[in-house]
Amino acid sequence: MHKSLWLLFLFNYSLAAAELQEETEVKFAIFSSSWGENTDDGLRVVAHNQTQEHIRLDTILFLKQETAESEQVIVDLDLEVPSQAYAEIELPYIDLLRSNECIGRTMAENWKLVEVSNYTLNPSVRNLIIEDTDSFRIYQCIENVQTTWSRLANGTQVQYEEWVLFHFESRRNN
Repeated sequence: MHKSLWLLFLFNYSLAAAELQEETEVKFAIFSSSWGENTDDGLRVVAHNQTQEHIRLDTILFLKQETAESEQVIVDLDLEVPSQAYAEIELPYIDLLRSNECIGRTMAENWKLVEVSNYTLNPSVRNLIIEDTDSFRIYQCIENVQTTWSRLANGTQVQYEEWVLFHFESRRNN
């Protein structure tokens, strides 16, 4: 019964997040080898500009709305991305994992966080060949962000609220 209620809650939360999400013209993914590895590596952000114009990805604001004392986390990028192209930037480490019960619980259960992105992920995207699906699992946590980017030709700024997925992977211990 408890598991059914939890799955119902997760499904409803996912539907609410999906309703918030609209097709965005700028896709991004955030990586850090420090997640779960106890290193002090920074963040790597890769962005894909799907528009016909040169843009600058300005900020990604993690809204952290789970509790009243949750602090928003801002990632300042100032990353120029040509039309229909990719760009990337390396940043000092920023803690994106705090103030989210799903992330905390998942990390405590020995899952490995592999990326945070504003698009869904499946194993084929990560160039993984999975022959035994019982030994490999994927889990995701959802969080709302506010993304801001600018059109460099005319200086107009685009700001919208969307969701990101924290993508976790785990292999079953034998």
